[in-house]
Amino acid sequence: MEAVMLWTALELVLQSQRNDDNPLWDVTVRVHFTAPSGKTQTVEAFWDGGRIWRVRFCPEEVGEWRWRSESSPEDAGLHGQTGSFRCVPYEGDNPLYRHGALRLSSDRRFFVHADGTPFFWLADTAWNGVLKAKPEDWERYLQIRRQQGFTVIQFVSTHWRAFPQDAFGETAYTGTSRIRINPHFFQRLDGKVAAINRHGLIAAPVLLWALRPPSPAAVLSDDDLIRLARYLVARWGAYQVVWILGGDGDYRGEKAERWKRIGRAVFGDRHDRLVTMHPQGLHWVADEFREEAWFDFIGYQSGHGDSANDLRWLVFGPPASEWRKEPPRPIVNLEPNYEAHRAYQSRQPFTAFHVRRALYWSLLVSPTAGVTYGHHGIWSWAEKSEEPLDHAGSGIAPPWHEAVQSEGAQCVTYLRRFFDAIRWWTLRPAPELLAEQPATPEMPHAFIAAAKSEDGMLAVLYTPQGGTLSVRTELLKCPIVVRWFNPRTGEWTEAGEVTDRWHRFTTPDEGDWLLCLQGKP
Repeated sequence: MEAVMLWTALELVLQSQRNDDNPLWDVTVRVHFTAPSGKTQTVEAFWDGGRIWRVRFCPEEVGEWRWRSESSPEDAGLHGQTGSFRCVPYEGDNPLYRHGALRLSSDRRFFVHADGTPFFWLADTAWNGVLKAKPEDWERYLQIRRQQGFTVIQFVSTHWRAFPQDAFGETAYTGTSRIRINPHFFQRLDGKVAAINRHGLIAAPVLLWALRPPSPAAVLSDDDLIRLARYLVARWGAYQVVWILGGDGDYRGEKAERWKRIGRAVFGDRHDRLVTMHPQGLHWVADEFREEAWFDFIGYQSGHGDSANDLRWLVFGPPASEWRKEPPRPIVNLEPNYEAHRAYQSRQPFTAFHVRRALYWSLLVSPTAGVTYGHHGIWSWAEKSEEPLDHAGSGIAPPWHEAVQSEGAQCVTYLRRFFDAIRWWTLRPAPELLAEQPATPEMPHAFIAAAKSEDGMLAVLYTPQGGTLSVRTELLKCPIVVRWFNPRTGEWTEAGEVTDRWHRFTTPDEGDWLLCLQGKP
């Protein structure tokens, strides 16, 4: 009997007895898996060219499993096939398989593994990575990102505006009505998606990019989008993934109704992985989807502007003010300022400082759950210095092999070290900690972000510029151990203890700093 380790992917191969004209539309194959406990799970198989159908499944219980297939219309090779396998405990050091698939925490504010271990979302935006990268380059990239502390890789699943066809001149599908899947396109992606997990990283595919042709959601009908998304869920749903249903779209108002229908049709009968949306910049769509059962966490995009309006939206706008609404959900900035991307207003490239500012603000103005980093040369997967396709005016992107070791990426490593050193999942926004907030809605550049735990044992403040922070320490448990963290170097500076009810802290220099205040046990 075949043995499969817990939380890894089992693959079964079925072969139909006939050739179908358009298997995506003409045939449905489902496989029912029965766990040792008697619980039954059903997943769809996917057509993989010719008469080959595959089913991928991730067992969540140790013991003997049984499976049975059914097809509509019935086909002797696809219908009534049965088998069994044995699931054994995972033995290894991959955190995804040691701890299991992602879930929401009990208070629905952050992510945890199946065994309850907190998971810090620290993603890289590699939109074109799975699509364009050579396999050996992709392995090198993932190895570096894992070493740097990243935990998630965001990418696009099909051809789209920045990648209209692959190196073979092929697209993910053809047509605009009753589309025809091109399995060869996806076969070339499978290994790279699996590699993300193999390196201990969560895969976060955008199923349906939405902005401008040839992006799927800009040209296809709802029925075609549903078929395409369900195909991708069947193909990669056994991996440790988080689904981003729509990418860079306008999901507000009446447009939200379309995406609600699509989400229900795609995930209504299979919701075993977390799901979110990736909206256009400065769009807040949480209220549109808050009551949807398939919508698990709030993704947003603060984007690539550097005007007062853009900064104000992040630090005084919805991310900072809407988190108390019920039911609660984790909140993650899926696309802040990209390093080396030109800002929309000033036309100057974003530096490592702008990246840090956006990341720390995003992590502290909402309950801390995670954040996404991006680099102009990584998202586009530039092979040479060039302006990304269909992104005129965004600036010259350096090649990916240079961008992967950028100053901003090094600062992400420091960021991960900082949050690993504290109980980050206990943090909630606490602007009341500041006796004086130097920023105003009209002048948001000096905004100091403040967060603390509900028990008062931990507080974190981020200032983008040196100076004095006036803190109401009466809101914390005294005595308080004071430490500074330099987000530019990753170095800690011990600053003694305080016991007074109000205190002024002066940064060690004029750069950006994190102030960490912890109650003494």
